Amino acid sequence: MKMFIFMLPICKKAFGFQRHLYRAMSSYSSFVHNKAYINGEWISSQDGKMFKVTNPANGDVIGEVPDIGPEDTQKAIDAAHKAFYTWKKTTARERSKILKKWFQLMEDNKSALAELLTLEQGKTLLDAAAEVTYGASFFEWFAEEAKRVYGDIAPPTATDRRILLLKEPIGVAGLITPWNFPIAMITRKLGALLAVGCTTVIKPAEDTPLSALALCQLAEEAGVPAGVVNVVTSSREKTPTVGKLLCESPKIATISFTGSTGVGKKLLLNSASTVKRLSLELGGNAAFIVFNSADIDKAVSGAMACKFRCSGQTCVCANRFLVQSGIHDEFVRSFAKAIETNLKVGDGLKPGITMGPLINSAAVDKVDSLVQDALSKGARKVFGGEKLPIGENFFQPTLLSDVTTDMRCANEEIFGPLAPVIKFETEDEAVALANSTSYGLAGYFYSTDISQIWRVAEKLETGIVGVNESLLSAAECPFGGVKESGIGREGGKFGVDEFLEIKYVCMGGL
Repeated sequence: MKMFIFMLPICKKAFGFQRHLYRAMSSYSSFVHNKAYINGEWISSQDGKMFKVTNPANGDVIGEVPDIGPEDTQKAIDAAHKAFYTWKKTTARERSKILKKWFQLMEDNKSALAELLTLEQGKTLLDAAAEVTYGASFFEWFAEEAKRVYGDIAPPTATDRRILLLKEPIGVAGLITPWNFPIAMITRKLGALLAVGCTTVIKPAEDTPLSALALCQLAEEAGVPAGVVNVVTSSREKTPTVGKLLCESPKIATISFTGSTGVGKKLLLNSASTVKRLSLELGGNAAFIVFNSADIDKAVSGAMACKFRCSGQTCVCANRFLVQSGIHDEFVRSFAKAIETNLKVGDGLKPGITMGPLINSAAVDKVDSLVQDALSKGARKVFGGEKLPIGENFFQPTLLSDVTTDMRCANEEIFGPLAPVIKFETEDEAVALANSTSYGLAGYFYSTDISQIWRVAEKLETGIVGVNESLLSAAECPFGGVKESGIGREGGKFGVDEFLEIKYVCMGGL
C-alpha cells in the first residue's frame, strides 16, 4: 500500500519546501529570544530568574527565557488593557492590513520558524513546516473576517423606536496555549481577537515558549502596536499562579485555553469570581470506526495520519480504533504493515524521519504504562510496545489488538503513538462505544454505505466528524468539542464570536 507523509491538510504546500528544509538550515537563531515581551519591549523577569528550554530529541538546551511571575504578568495585563482603548478604535481595514503582513512574514520565514519549532517541540521538520503554514493561514483568514463583522437592525416594538444591535470587541483576552502546536494554537486565537479589536496576554506552554516569542518579533515587523500583544513566559512552577491571575483579573475579559480537561475545569473555577467568559478546547478520546464496507487501504492511510502525526500528541488523534468483525483481521494486518513500512522514529531534524520524540519522559512513561496495563488484561501486541534506546523521550509506534473496554487505553486520552484496536459486530454497538465517554471533540469513521454515513455522522456525539477523512483542520472550519471536550469554537467564521459582545441600542423618541 502506498503511504504518504502524514501532516495537516495544508501541508501539501510544504512538500515542495522539503528539499530546501533539509539543506543548510536558515538562521533560526535570529528568532531565539531570552526575554519576555511586554508592552512592545523585551524584558527580563523582575527577580532575574530564567528557565531552560530543551530539545526533546536529545536534551540539548536551545535557549533560556525569563521565569515570569504574577508581578510582571500584571504589567502585561495593564499594558494590554491600556492598549485596548486605542486598538479597538482602529478600523477593520487597518487591522486587516497588519494581519495580512504578519501572515506574509510567517510565510517568508517558514524555514527558520519550522526549525525552531522542531528544536523545542520535537516534531519532524516537515510537520513543523506544515504547522507554520497552518498557523499563518489563520492570520490570512481573519484578516478577511475583520472586515465582515456585521451588526444588525431589528424590527422595532413601536413606531418611534429603532433597534440597533452592535458587535463590539470584548476587551483583553488571556491566552493559555499548549506545547503540541505552539504556533498554530496561538495564531488560531490571536488572529480572531486581533481582527475584531481585542488585545491579549499570552502564556505559552513552558516546554515551547520560543515559538511564541518568535511570533512577537514578526508582530513588531508587521506593525502591531505596543501593548496589543504580550507574551509572558513562566516555568512549570510559576504557571499556576500566573494562570490564576489571568482568570481572576477584572481587566481580563475572556480566557481562551487549549489543553487538558482537568486544567480547563480549574480555569472555570478560577474565573467564577469575575464571571469571565471562557473558550475551552480540551481533551479528547476520539473513536476511529472502520465498518465492513470501508475501503481498507484508505482507512489504513487515514489511521496512520490520524494516529501518528505529532507522535500521537494531538487532541484530535484517534484514541480508539473500532473495527467491524468482517474486516478486522485484514485491517490489523494492513495497519501493522503500514506502521512497519512507513514510520521511522528519530530526531525530527534528520531527513527521512517521520515520527519524532514525545515531549518528555513523563509522556513516555504514560504510554508505556497504558501498554503494560492492556497486555496484563489480555491485549495482543501486534507491533512495537517498547521504549526506544535512541533517547529517553522515544517510544515505538505501537499497535495492540484484542483490546477491551476495561483497559485504560480505551478510556484515557493516550497522547502518544499507541493504537488500540477493539472489535465490534454491529453499527449500533460501534456508535454506543464511540459515545461512551465524557469527551466529545472529534470522531472518525470509514464506510462506503451512504445511508450508514448519514446515520453515523448524525449519531456521533462530537463537535468534529471525519467521514472517510482523518485530516480535518483548516482555518475555514470551526474547531471545538462538546461534553467535557470544551466550550466554544475556534476558526471559521464563528471564531471571532468568542471575542465579541452584542450591544443592544434602543433609540426612542423618534
